[in-house]
Amino acid sequence: DEGFFRNPLNSYQGADPWIVYYEGNYYLAATTWSSELTMRSSPTLAGLKTAVPMQIYFESEPSRCCNMWAPEFYLLEGSDGPRWYFYYTAGTADQDNQHMHVLESTGTDPLGPYQYKDRLYDPQNDTWSIDGSVLQLDGELYFLFSAWVGPDQSLFIASMSNPWTLSSERVLISQPEYDWETIGLRVNEAPVALYHKDDVFVIYSASFCGTPDYKLGMLTYTGGDPLDPESWVKHPEPVFQQSNENSVFGPAHNGFFKSPDGTEDWIVYHANDSVNGVCDNGRTTRA
Repeated sequence: DEGFFRNPLNSYQGADPWIVYYEGNYYLAATTWSSELTMRSSPTLAGLKTAVPMQIYFESEPSRCCNMWAPEFYLLEGSDGPRWYFYYTAGTADQDNQHMHVLESTGTDPLGPYQYKDRLYDPQNDTWSIDGSVLQLDGELYFLFSAWVGPDQSLFIASMSNPWTLSSERVLISQPEYDWETIGLRVNEAPVALYHKDDVFVIYSASFCGTPDYKLGMLTYTGGDPLDPESWVKHPEPVFQQSNENSVFGPAHNGFFKSPDGTEDWIVYHANDSVNGVCDNGRTTRA
């Protein structure tokens, strides 16, 4: 029917999705687990199901290729005017060397072309780190991401001097503490900003992605310095989680995007159809 769509929006390689609505089209990227980054576009959400994925970037340099995860892209002000900045996590063939990188578009087409811009890291804590995301607050840019501290995969924030450079040390703003954040592994990851009128939230994924209990939690910004952990308060309950009756398991790693008329905030996320689903290419994108 006109104006309707049916989930999922893809049947393969649908994990860690990100959607932007820009100048009449929806643009969708998701984790590829390869050295290739792809994007599909359509004037409708339903059209994304049949849109052909376009390769927007391929990398052969070992330090920033292979096993690419968690794409996010934003139109931000660069040194030559507005450009798309495409953030991704990549490592060597295994999962133990993941770091965060960013591409820059040559123009303002979300499909590129793109060039490699830089690696994003805190020199004082240059460790395994994933799921980079941009928070825009009071005219400043901040980078949100996830990294391990001891047994906990936790959330961090750092200030940015431009879309490709961190300008402060990382600051811990959330670590797993509730039972619903510690199923399978102790995990807080995939932080993304949500803005509503004057309120700012960070929605994040909790528990291990290989369980049906992967879900979303929420931090609320209470004002003051975003780099002060006291400026963030965790909601004690999850805000989005599995539905046995609807056979939706492990719904998390999300983004937010605007409806075509700009009046509604929509969520995009991945989930599994089976309680036995794991962290693999079988996860599909839903909105």
